[in-house]
Amino acid sequence: MPGLSTEARKALLAVARCAVGAAVRGEPAPDFPPEAVEGTVGDELAEPRGCFVTLKTRGRLRGCLGHFEADAPARERVREMARSSALDDPRFAGDRIRPDELGDVEIEISLLHPREKIDDPLSIELGRDGIYIQRGARAGCFLPQVATETGWTKEEFLSNCCSHKAGLAPDAWRDPDTEVLRFRAEVFGD
Repeated sequence: MPGLSTEARKALLAVARCAVGAAVRGEPAPDFPPEAVEGTVGDELAEPRGCFVTLKTRGRLRGCLGHFEADAPARERVREMARSSALDDPRFAGDRIRPDELGDVEIEISLLHPREKIDDPLSIELGRDGIYIQRGARAGCFLPQVATETGWTKEEFLSNCCSHKAGLAPDAWRDPDTEVLRFRAEVFGD
């Protein structure tokens, strides 16, 4: 899957920033800026992609939600996930981004490549592969950049995803009844 042009990345970041601002101010989702729907850039952003949008203020996480399925154009999915990250991340229910913080919001977009099941969870490459772990109705994921940001080993990366994201035992990734999938992402921010 080819990467986006610099112009397309800038347009997606503009879409996300507008969506976060409108969400925080209690306004409806904004229309797309012209550069997100016209010409070559518009064509790039019309391609269906799954994504996560991560919001931070002064380096502190303030929201991160996503959607894995590539079932909507990237520009629409980014707008939706930016809005959801600002309003719906349950970890920040009592500490949502306020309008006076909007100038400090840092946005990172992770455009996702399809997930693939792996037989050997230790075959992941830290910093390149994200993980999605599922057993029954419980599931959790870490984006590829989490391994780099935390400095975890492969075992720590897998164990923390099991225990902190999927609500499973830390060593559940070793159980053959637990599905471990990997994915890559095109990550960029402002």
